[in-house]
Amino acid sequence: MPAATAPRAAIRRLLPKTPPWVVMYHSIADATDDPYQVTVSPVRFARQLHWLNDRGLRGVSVRELLAATAAGRARGLVGLTFDDGYADFLDSALPLLRRHDFTATVYVLSGRLGGENAWDADGPRKPLLTEDGVLRVAEAGMEIGSHGLRHVSLPTLDDDALAEETRRSRELLEDITGTPVDGFCYPYGDVDARTVQAVRDAGYRYGCAIAPGPLTCAHALPRIHVGEQDTSWRLTAKRLLHPLRRRSITAPVPAQARPGAEVS
Repeated sequence: MPAATAPRAAIRRLLPKTPPWVVMYHSIADATDDPYQVTVSPVRFARQLHWLNDRGLRGVSVRELLAATAAGRARGLVGLTFDDGYADFLDSALPLLRRHDFTATVYVLSGRLGGENAWDADGPRKPLLTEDGVLRVAEAGMEIGSHGLRHVSLPTLDDDALAEETRRSRELLEDITGTPVDGFCYPYGDVDARTVQAVRDAGYRYGCAIAPGPLTCAHALPRIHVGEQDTSWRLTAKRLLHPLRRRSITAPVPAQARPGAEVS
């Protein structure tokens, strides 16, 4: 069986001991106003990719990372993810990823294509990928995943709205790309047992959270936020501390952090 279609159970068996290292980006652009700490400058991003490359690490999409994990070939691989589907990915992130022969997963809001980050009350407005932009990202070899329709906290929704955010968003993206959408990313990292089940029921093979604690599984993977302040030594510390994010199954579910809370 090809690695890309490795059984979900094989991935799940590996996660409790060694959760794969997945890092979380948002926007790659120059910014003077960034209250939510979701923007990394192209210069800093280039240095962070060099940091990975200098240590023999290769950035890959989450789909590729999990397939390699299931096959026992994940050593040296790091999952690169970009939340919200900002339009600057095409001009700022993609050329730098290609320079290193890296891939990544871009989580898109299929209900806001061509719009802007209206969910951020403060801070600058940032344009989001259009339908054509999503297709260009996919054609460049990047994985397209769903971030829902509108960027809302899923645990607050009723069952019908939750199904719409998970199932419908996947269908819309598959119509655009013509390929299966395997991954989901929880807006704000907000996750509970009900939303994990909804993502599973919608047909996704995996889901990305931030700090899911005892919910950690193939459908609620922990990630490390990477920001503008993350220099070499901070990245080293984050990599070493990442395994601690897999909490005991008896631990209480932590309050879910917003993106900026992951910087320190």
